Amino acid sequence: MAKCKLSGVGPMHGNNDTFSHKRTRRTWQPNVQKRSIFVPELGRTIKIRASARAMKSVNRIGLMAYLRKNGLTLKDIS
Repeated sequence: MAKCKLSGVGPMHGNNDTFSHKRTRRTWQPNVQKRSIFVPELGRTIKIRASARAMKSVNRIGLMAYLRKNGLTLKDIS
């Protein structure tokens, strides 16, 4: 089961819906990628599994600022 360490987003559930409206259960997996991020405050690189949406936010504001904004610490994502 793929789950983002930063945003906590996980699989979503719903239905496949055919033309004849037969519905079968299915899941949507988040776009989780393994990334290495350099943290200037620590002077080192850390490896995390994060969704593409969370990585876009981290690239924009920085990892430590993202963690503070969401009430997380480095221990929470390691």
